[in-house]
Amino acid sequence: MNPSSSAGSYPGVSASGAGFRGRCPRCGKGKLFAGYLTTRDSCSECGLDYGFTDAGDGPAVFIILIVGFLVVGLALVVEFAVHPPYWVHMVVWIPLVLILSFGMLRPLKGWFIGQQFRHKAAEGRLADE
Repeated sequence: MNPSSSAGSYPGVSASGAGFRGRCPRCGKGKLFAGYLTTRDSCSECGLDYGFTDAGDGPAVFIILIVGFLVVGLALVVEFAVHPPYWVHMVVWIPLVLILSFGMLRPLKGWFIGQQFRHKAAEGRLADE
């Protein structure tokens, strides 16, 4: 099945919201991921083939930008306000970067896949086809 087949038979499902929760973008019930970031072959509930999914590096790029902006901004505020030793910065900011990055990666990848389904994005297809 391709992402556009029988998409209308599942009304009321937000593809983006379902993807963000790690659920099938068509039915919102089946699991999207087999592992932490590995997508399943198909939905166990509605049978949607997940072969169209290709989030690529998109989620990682957004996470780098968002987490980098937050952590660098907070680190600068703490540095100018408190002037802690460098080891305090390492103890505080390295775990925060890891927690935020890994915590955001799966939901953002699911959201990207939901967007691909919603907009019927596929590799090698032009917009006017």
